[in-house]
Amino acid sequence: MALAVEQKKELVEAHKTHDSDTGSPEVQVAIIQTRIRELTEHFRTHRKDHHSRQGLFRLVSKQRRLLRYLHRQDVQRYRDLITQLGIRDTISGRRG
Repeated sequence: MALAVEQKKELVEAHKTHDSDTGSPEVQVAIIQTRIRELTEHFRTHRKDHHSRQGLFRLVSKQRRLLRYLHRQDVQRYRDLITQLGIRDTISGRRG
C-alpha cells in the first residue's frame, strides 16, 4: 500500500521548505498522514487485518515523534503544518 510516485511528488511539492527539499519534517509528516488515511480507509472493509494495523500503529508513532521534534524546533512551522493537514494538535491540546 505504498504511495504512487506522482502522489508522493505532489506531497513533496506542496510541503517542501526549499527547492531540493525531500526530507524535512513537513514533507515526512505529509507523506505519513496520507498513508495513515489510506490505511484507515482500508480497515473499514478489512477489519481483521491485524498485520497492517501494526504498521498503522508504527506510522502513527513515527508521525508523533516528527511532530514533537518540529514543535521543539519551530512552533510556527508546527502550527502551520497541522493546520494544513488538518491533524489534531496533540502537543498543546488544541485541534488544528
